Amino acid sequence: MPYYVYILQSELNGTFYVGSTRDLGVRLARHNQGGSRYTKSKKPCRVIYSEELADKSKALVRERQIKSRKSREYIETLLRMRLTS
Repeated sequence: MPYYVYILQSELNGTFYVGSTRDLGVRLARHNQGGSRYTKSKKPCRVIYSEELADKSKALVRERQIKSRKSREYIETLLRMRLTS
């Protein structure tokens, strides 16, 4: 079953959140209902980037890669690469 790595952006203050999930729609709804401590005060959020991966372990590895390089510039690079491919 596929897993997703995603990046949310707060519509309130523009901050980013990186996570992984099996069901992106359900997870986004939870974020926007206050189901995550980090995004609770930053809602509403929207998905600005996602990647589908084969399984949970690959998704967790990719999530850690993104978080280890987490910066506005890196996220903007991911978005630009997505738009040009």
